[in-house]
Amino acid sequence: MTNNNPIGIFDSGIGGTSIWSEIHALLPHEKTIYLADSKNAPYGQRTKDEIVALSKKNVEFLLENNCKLIVVACNTATTNAITELRSDYNVPFIGIEPAIKPAANNSQTQVIGILATQGTLNSELFNKTAEMFQHTTIIEQVGHGLVQLIEDGNLYSPEMTQLLESYLQPMIEANIDYLVLGCSHYPYLIPQIKKILPEHIKIIDSGEAVARQTQNILRDKVGFTDAQHNDPVFYVNSNPAVLSSILDNKYPVIEKEF
Repeated sequence: MTNNNPIGIFDSGIGGTSIWSEIHALLPHEKTIYLADSKNAPYGQRTKDEIVALSKKNVEFLLENNCKLIVVACNTATTNAITELRSDYNVPFIGIEPAIKPAANNSQTQVIGILATQGTLNSELFNKTAEMFQHTTIIEQVGHGLVQLIEDGNLYSPEMTQLLESYLQPMIEANIDYLVLGCSHYPYLIPQIKKILPEHIKIIDSGEAVARQTQNILRDKVGFTDAQHNDPVFYVNSNPAVLSSILDNKYPVIEKEF
């Protein structure tokens, strides 16, 4: 089965490029369209209704560009809106949510930490998943301010270091041995997080699992491209320089209202 239409990927901003990079590495011939709704970031402080409305707007843009499946590369959008998206649109959706399961199943201390947005931690989907692991103590921490600093291009600022230390230190004291990154922006913070965490604490994000699921859906339901080369397309509605920077200026970034 062949399908040369693009894969659509959206996030509240630039963070979902961490998911895009995993998909692109696994499926290098597939055309991808990435949509960064940076003007409305962060989603984590918004109401569920706002998140659903913004997610639908993003989906409609991607469907206008003939996307064959859509990756919701945003934990907050997935946990708050993916049920509505699957109900309203006739296209396969792949979501991303915090990787609690592998952390809980592999934890030796039975204490794990979750760093995520308020919107993700408050969501029904997250709490249903967390309830499945009653034997594990889950230390939840809202990453207030982290997404905005990343979106503003202040990845390595003193304020970022201060925030990370304040969020991670209580988890270290609680004896976590796994830290789950519950926001697609947060993998860009891993180098700094590693400087704070003791070496034995493992960091988990969802990017690789999302890429494998994308491959599975293409194989089983949608079809792979038969093209040998496809350049990715990146759209953003605010501050294109930051998106260009996070991509190491390797790809053109199109600023567009949507």
